[in-house]
Amino acid sequence: MEGIEHKFVKINGINMHVAEKGHGPVILFIHGFPELWYSWRNQILALASLGYRAVAPDLRGFGDSDAPESPSSYTCFHIVGDLISLLDAIASDQEKVFVVGHDWGAQIAWYLCLFRPDRVRALVNLSVVFNPRNPQRKPMETLRAIYGDDYYMCRFQEDGDIEEEFAKIGTANVMKAFLTYRNPSPLFLPKGKGFDAPTALPSWLSEEDINYYASKYEKKGFASSVNYYRNIDRNWELTAPWTGSQIKVPVKFIIGDVDLTYHTAGCKDYIHKGGFKKHVPFLQDVTVMEDVGHFINQERPDEINQHIFDFFSNFNNSPPSSSSL
Repeated sequence: MEGIEHKFVKINGINMHVAEKGHGPVILFIHGFPELWYSWRNQILALASLGYRAVAPDLRGFGDSDAPESPSSYTCFHIVGDLISLLDAIASDQEKVFVVGHDWGAQIAWYLCLFRPDRVRALVNLSVVFNPRNPQRKPMETLRAIYGDDYYMCRFQEDGDIEEEFAKIGTANVMKAFLTYRNPSPLFLPKGKGFDAPTALPSWLSEEDINYYASKYEKKGFASSVNYYRNIDRNWELTAPWTGSQIKVPVKFIIGDVDLTYHTAGCKDYIHKGGFKKHVPFLQDVTVMEDVGHFINQERPDEINQHIFDFFSNFNNSPPSSSSL
């Protein structure tokens, strides 16, 4: 795709597939579920043309990167460790890098900033806010209490359960159902009821895109990527030492007003009534985009590209020209 370079880097005991393009300050793009480096295809091309080195790995368990078999190999420390090792391998000349995250990638970016703020110049995070650790209750207990056992994160907890269901539905249909989901209500996956796959794709998502995602998930399966959800409570246990810690890097946050995450219990008040800023004191801007769903960087790539460029330009001594956007 238009000069994007692909390579494998041996890091933290695994082989990681990395897509990149451009020269200059590094922007590390961290994808979510069910996604791949490919989710950032538009951002890679745009930001590379503007004087940045855009780097987008397949996280462990996704795409062409290795997938350790044990579910316990997918904690926040494993994933952040992979990214630090990647930066050491490919960008040792840059003490700090820019970071952009979405969905699980946004959660990993929060962890990266929490554990290693010394490596991050500034962060643009999409769709998932920073949730401070509640020492009184495990996250999955809270989610089950609020939404019940059919809530998608709860359905993802049992090894093999959702994988079997996805196999019956078909990988391409799973991808279509997730990537086109625009219902702001919570996502429920009652056992055995499958998905309603869309009859037509939106203009921003092609059959070619679906086929690329599906080809990688057909090869890899869903178990390793779903293992991120299976470590939610384990991450809570492991991060006890960071209870009460703040995110202390400059942050811009962007979310769509049709994104189901924006409509989760308490999220709007947390964002707009001071809670978010309390825990992320260097939060410099929150943008709520109208009529945009969860996969915001794919649905509105030009606007997201401009937001990223404008924000990161504040931290460059001589920001590149924006004439190409």
